[in-house]
Amino acid sequence: MTSKIRWGIIGPGSIAKAFRDGLKGSQHGELAAIATRNPDRPGLVTDFPGARIVHGYDALLADKDIDAVYVAVPHTGHAEWAIKAAEAGKHVLVEKPLALSAHEADAVFHAHRKAGTFAGEAFMYRLHPQTAKILDLVKSGTIGEVRMIQSSFGFSMGRFQPQHRLFASELAGGGIMDVGCYPVSMARLLAGAVAGKPFAEPVKVAGTASLNAEGTDDWAAALLTFDNGLVAQVACAVMVNLDNVLRIHGSDGRIEVPDFWFAGGNRDQGLGRIDIVKGGKTESVSVNETAHVYSFEAEAASLAILAGKQEFDAPGMSWNDTLGNLRVLDKWRADAGIEFSIEKAAVRTRTLDNRPLGPNQGIIPKRAIPGLAKQASAVALGFEDFRTFASGAILLDAFWERGGNVFDTAYIYAGGYTEKLFGDWQKSRGVREDAVLIGKGAHSPLVYPDVIGKQLTQSLDRLQTDYVDVYFMHRDNLDVPVGEFVDAMDAEVKAGRIRGPYGGSNWTNERMDEAIAYARANGKTPPQALSNNFALAEMLDPIWAGCVTASTPDFKRWLIDRQVTNFSWSSQARGFFTDLAGRDKRDNEELVRVWYNDQNFGRRDRAIELAQQLGHSPIHVALAYVLAQPFPSVPLIGPRRLVELEDSLKAFEIELTPEQLQWLEQG
Repeated sequence: MTSKIRWGIIGPGSIAKAFRDGLKGSQHGELAAIATRNPDRPGLVTDFPGARIVHGYDALLADKDIDAVYVAVPHTGHAEWAIKAAEAGKHVLVEKPLALSAHEADAVFHAHRKAGTFAGEAFMYRLHPQTAKILDLVKSGTIGEVRMIQSSFGFSMGRFQPQHRLFASELAGGGIMDVGCYPVSMARLLAGAVAGKPFAEPVKVAGTASLNAEGTDDWAAALLTFDNGLVAQVACAVMVNLDNVLRIHGSDGRIEVPDFWFAGGNRDQGLGRIDIVKGGKTESVSVNETAHVYSFEAEAASLAILAGKQEFDAPGMSWNDTLGNLRVLDKWRADAGIEFSIEKAAVRTRTLDNRPLGPNQGIIPKRAIPGLAKQASAVALGFEDFRTFASGAILLDAFWERGGNVFDTAYIYAGGYTEKLFGDWQKSRGVREDAVLIGKGAHSPLVYPDVIGKQLTQSLDRLQTDYVDVYFMHRDNLDVPVGEFVDAMDAEVKAGRIRGPYGGSNWTNERMDEAIAYARANGKTPPQALSNNFALAEMLDPIWAGCVTASTPDFKRWLIDRQVTNFSWSSQARGFFTDLAGRDKRDNEELVRVWYNDQNFGRRDRAIELAQQLGHSPIHVALAYVLAQPFPSVPLIGPRRLVELEDSLKAFEIELTPEQLQWLEQG
């Protein structure tokens, strides 16, 4: 790489021109090219003198003479082009907000983590000397103990313009995304300074907004509460001229900073005035910085790339800083009832980087399941933690493209939203016939035969299908004769609403034997599958009421003898094989109660030893153990992030022998 980073810009708008001028003031960066979909656009040559005009964004990413890319397209294209940049081996600086949500940003960072490239969010005020001065004043106790922060960024467009990027839902319009991100990022930065950290996360966010006909916010406000009691009031607007002053209130006075995002100036220059108000007197200080306000982020990004770093140093936006900021914006939007049309299933029919969903093949192998006509992936995906289609689709798409096709749902998960999410996803992707769908119903306290059909009707409606491939009763009720449950599930098999194996989740082997015997004696379809906990560590106490483990020697022998398929939940023992657990770590009540005994720690020790020999982590060995069982064993995995999914799938790089299985268990 040269001594100067050769930058290309995607999107020739006004913010691109500001970055252009910032690069002029950078010692280690230079503008080499500007990418546009319309190379005949008037003014390009004069607006970007000396830069090559490249036809199309993909062409810029393929250009070997470009090191890094500044993404200056509308919000909805930020994640797409940041990911594509990583795939092309390009470093990237993305105009704020880096993505529409924390989940999207996490996917961007995952792509750059794998590519080994730099990715940063362009909050240029963070790198201006004024920000460093504000932090110094706060840390030195100039106004005493900091107790409250007030910050706003608002302007008025004059009239509602539904097609404009600041209003249109399809372009992720509104004040929260466009300018609300500034006061939130500053509040988190200051709260971190008070706590001696680069930034701090609020423990509570309460937001509201006034919405327009597009469903985006014209003006909005939020309250952020931090764990030390510090409170931040933030506001933003695209239809109100706010005072746009940062106020930091302390026990001995306050600091006021007008238009902090431009250091009190504009896109060209900000001298960085700071007012300190104490004892009825105001003292004004200034960093008197005359350099272009965008030159600092251009230089910081260029230097980070030259140094081989993948993210900004503080006070620039590190990856975790960006993720934390977007989580606040996610909560603010959720409180205000804002979901952009571009985030909904009917519109988001392609992957986050704007591709058709790829084929269902990858590192995850397929296997046969007794009673199931389709081939099933060796692991199943649980995804009950997602609450929006856009966030969940990222993980579902990735699982599918790595070969996964078994999806775990249940009537009670997220109040029914997990089923709705899968229904929307499979419909938008057109994959229902190739997917293996697990449905569950009749959870405590409604564990009765007549509930099975009623809940399945509601589930199928949410899932947007007329059948499930695998069905489990979510709990058992020993007060009900098992034959009544078999009759109810067999009726759904005959009706075609269960088209593969059925059985019980958290059922004992004795109860399963009784159910199988009843079915055979009465001409019913016998149950063929279980969904009990099974892991290298044996569950000592139920995680939740009514849970049953299949990890005991007797239960495992039963599974081997009957060759009943077990879809194992908590198959990696919920963190027991990670650094969260240890003989001297007793702060996690669940881990201690459920998994801590000498036998399990012995197995953990051996998993650590084997992992070191194989060049893997103990958690990979733990999952490989479940996969290698001498009975049909399908572990359920529940990653929340792409990096967690990728990590889990490393278990497929391990093929344990029967001797290794026995050694892990018994030593």
